[in-house]
Amino acid sequence: MTATPLLYLQSGGPTAVLNASAQGAIEAARRLDLPLYAARDGLAGLVKGELVDTTRATDAEVARLSTLPGASFGVSRHMLPTWEEAPQEWLAVRDVLARHNIHHLLINGGNGSIGCAARLTEFEQHTGYPLRVIGIPKTIDNDLMGTDFSPGFPSAARFLATQMREVAVDMASMAQRRIFIMETMGRHTGWLAAGTAAAAQYVGDAPQVVLVPEMAFDADLFLKKVSQSLDERGHCAIAVAEGLEGPDGKPLAESHHDAVYGHEQLGGVGTWLAGLIKRELDMKSHVAQVDCPQRAARHLASAVDLRMAHQAGSTAVEWIVNTHQGVMTAFSRRPTVTPSWEVVPVPLADIGDRERRMPPEFVDADNLWVTPAFMDYMRPLLSGPAVVPWDEHGLPDCRPIEWANL
Repeated sequence: MTATPLLYLQSGGPTAVLNASAQGAIEAARRLDLPLYAARDGLAGLVKGELVDTTRATDAEVARLSTLPGASFGVSRHMLPTWEEAPQEWLAVRDVLARHNIHHLLINGGNGSIGCAARLTEFEQHTGYPLRVIGIPKTIDNDLMGTDFSPGFPSAARFLATQMREVAVDMASMAQRRIFIMETMGRHTGWLAAGTAAAAQYVGDAPQVVLVPEMAFDADLFLKKVSQSLDERGHCAIAVAEGLEGPDGKPLAESHHDAVYGHEQLGGVGTWLAGLIKRELDMKSHVAQVDCPQRAARHLASAVDLRMAHQAGSTAVEWIVNTHQGVMTAFSRRPTVTPSWEVVPVPLADIGDRERRMPPEFVDADNLWVTPAFMDYMRPLLSGPAVVPWDEHGLPDCRPIEWANL
């Protein structure tokens, strides 16, 4: 009898370690002698029946997965609506699954994707087709509920902190009275901007200011801090989350509005701050809107991030065929001298389409810096360099894997 295949898909934006979860899932399926298919371009590909057969890839090709940035199978922002909103789309998915005798689905994604996975736990109830579903966490924003951290965040934060440290040294070596503003991703949460604080090697080191959406922006306190840093050090480095909010709770900069919460396009708050500094302090600022590099920089990935992303994928396969369904492979931190993590099941219904913001104890009262508690949380996540394969030209080897269509 042919073993029932599993289906894996990547959803949402890529991360530096997304493919490590895919590698973990494929290798676990091979250990269990189970075929694993993958959907091209996430849920959009699943609806259209565009699947690949990972069993036709060599072990050497699969072993390269975790060295690659991006999403090896392709991703999309498409999310499956509710049954009531789009029954025909659910039936289209049923037809694809039935065609290949697939009854196990692994969705590797962030808030919206995990919310979609939660909806799909009702698949048999609505379509009559049995389906087990497990979510695998992924997002650089670190805003998934139920897990100590989200795979992708430590690597993105490591990249940003590295950039902040190097730029700060560069800035300090040039003419005095210089201001640098780094705008990070993060939408409604400040985890990435806060992560740049790991760049500081001593009290007062760069960045001198960290601004996150969890605390309303106070222009007077901000300008006072910038002026103080200029007077004391001759320069000021600022990290700001793209979703920084004013006293009215609205983003200070929004490049594209969307009626769906979380789908709006934020960006430009760094330039907004530069304008404020120019008006009030008559100072110019250099603004860097980091954008996609923070999620694509596999060469600076965290070894902890890679290891746990791989384990999340591997555990998901083991669980879905043996013990669990309707859960996400979340991480629980063990409170030891050297922190470690274990994978634990968290019900999808408890976490999907929800957002974890930074807790108050991680942000100082003025929203200008992080607390020691945050640094204790953050620093272990950055541990260890990742192995990087280099090509003959001295650049990271990012040759894609050619997956065979099913």
